[in-house]
Amino acid sequence: MIQQETKGFWPLIKLIPIKTNFSLMRFAAPLAIISAVLCIGSVGVTIFPFKPPCGGLACGVDFTGGTVMDVSTAPKAIDTGRIDAIVTAQGVTDVTVQGIGDDSTAQTAASIRFKVPDNVNGAEKNTEIQNVLRAQLGQVQFTRTEVVGPSVSGELFQKGLLALALGVGMMMTYIWFRFGRSFGVGAAAALIHDVLLTFGLFALTKMEFTLTAVAAILTIIGYSVNDTIVVLDRIRENLRKYKKMPMRELLDLSINETFSRTIMTGITGLMALTGLAVFGGEALYGFSIAMIFGIVVGTFSSFFIAAPMLMWLGVARGDEEAEVQILGPASKA
Repeated sequence: MIQQETKGFWPLIKLIPIKTNFSLMRFAAPLAIISAVLCIGSVGVTIFPFKPPCGGLACGVDFTGGTVMDVSTAPKAIDTGRIDAIVTAQGVTDVTVQGIGDDSTAQTAASIRFKVPDNVNGAEKNTEIQNVLRAQLGQVQFTRTEVVGPSVSGELFQKGLLALALGVGMMMTYIWFRFGRSFGVGAAAALIHDVLLTFGLFALTKMEFTLTAVAAILTIIGYSVNDTIVVLDRIRENLRKYKKMPMRELLDLSINETFSRTIMTGITGLMALTGLAVFGGEALYGFSIAMIFGIVVGTFSSFFIAAPMLMWLGVARGDEEAEVQILGPASKA
């Protein structure tokens, strides 16, 4: 017996309507002002205090040099204060001990960071500290030990910044050739907005800024540009199609036509990254949080940074490529 197909409810997907009719451009100006303030604030918290090499960022051992040890006392709860005192007494500097796991439950593991003086053998000092911790804490396990020298850390920091600069530069070049200098202004503004806010996130939350964080920001750059191009492509198509439509209405139309696709793409990414943040462990936590934040601000900037730039700058519409024109007093009249 063949049953007729009936219309049913599709979970999650049907929560996002296929067609929307939001008037988003009326919020563009106040949101742009808020975004500008947040970007300036992000720059401030990232570079202040002016302390090399990372300023306000909580740089990891990749960029600052030193030793990282992950120690576990499971099933017993770990005493981070006692560990701090033990490690500090061994003649090392910049000691930081941070519990690993949920603060609501008894933590059984911690991450220890410290720097060994230049005139001391690092490998011997690390072995000495491990032996002292075993002697005073009883049964302990060292699940990770990483050592990065000062020369290597400086080189990694320079290459990390170079990778970010090249990533932004190459994306800006692509935008220039893909859209020309007109639409590229909005796409570039959205890209810079997303990168600055992500740096601000790391500075404010004091999440460890490592090479993994650099990889996260580079991934966000790619996502942001891809998301913005989808919106700008639709705007450019509609500029040729609706030559008489007011710019504000045309932008709202274009965003609504891409709204469902953009939101669903973001949601699928957020679902995967949430699982990675929860189950990926400490090593991938910062990467996952940065990517989740990047998807959110990347979607926001596509709608409220890249698109409104065309309305504020003005666009000439004709048979040829739409180009931005700065509106002077005479043209406004």
